[in-house]
Amino acid sequence: MAKRLLAAFAFALGIVASPAHPTHALAAQTPARIVSTLPSITETLFALGLGDRVVAVSQHCRYPPQVVALPKVGTFVKPDLERIIALKADLVVISDRAAGDFAARLGALQVPFVAVPSRTLSDVTLAIRQIGAAAGIESHAREVAETIERRLDDIRRLSVANPRPKVLLILGRNPQALTGMVAAGRDSYLNDLITIAGGLNVLDKPGVPPYPHISLENVLDLKPDVIVDVIDMTATTAVRARRAEASRELWRRFRTIPAVRNGRVHADAIDALVVPGPRVVDTAEWLAALIREPSRP
Repeated sequence: MAKRLLAAFAFALGIVASPAHPTHALAAQTPARIVSTLPSITETLFALGLGDRVVAVSQHCRYPPQVVALPKVGTFVKPDLERIIALKADLVVISDRAAGDFAARLGALQVPFVAVPSRTLSDVTLAIRQIGAAAGIESHAREVAETIERRLDDIRRLSVANPRPKVLLILGRNPQALTGMVAAGRDSYLNDLITIAGGLNVLDKPGVPPYPHISLENVLDLKPDVIVDVIDMTATTAVRARRAEASRELWRRFRTIPAVRNGRVHADAIDALVVPGPRVVDTAEWLAALIREPSRP
């Protein structure tokens, strides 16, 4: 289960151990047939008003809802080049860490593409600007990016006056036990959001990878003030409520953890959490609300 959860996060975030590719756009000034290969890219295209030009997306794209009905071109790890060619795309948007030699293959076939970053928070607005430039709407993309940056700054300013609790953000674990945990670590998009939301990531430490596996013993040693235990983001409201209560019950045994002792374990989810795209403001506001919730011993 934990491995499947990590794989899902990897697809959404574009976490693959591949070297970064240079941005390389050969698109027409106003491309009319755009293909996306990553959820964050798809959300960015729609946020820029380019949704009517998107002709295909990756298998993992779910937002906005209308993309579910669009043709699929494989996954971030294994994009379907033949399908992309058949769609006669005049712009393919990929991650700058797309697996293997995909960017080189696109270039060799003279398929227009742009490779954008998708790892850190600053990459979100950089990708918006790069996609806008490749699609011929550079000015509009700059406005969208600046609006997101201003709203994030507003959230950051609201958090400055408050104490900064130590936060542990758990992205996945085995559903019946506090094992197989994957958390937000250093140099990750979510680490940046925790900071903006007013928290201190307990895993923001030298040598900690962006999304480390951690044990219960690690949590006991870290002594977080707030735990955000992300539950299944695809579950219904009723199922989420049951799983939230089950999560709290699991944690109640470990009252030496400040978050448990003070009633600051939050079993919750927002579907934008693992998509470093234009809905980052929603995620930052959600995290800030959880971090600001008072203790409930």
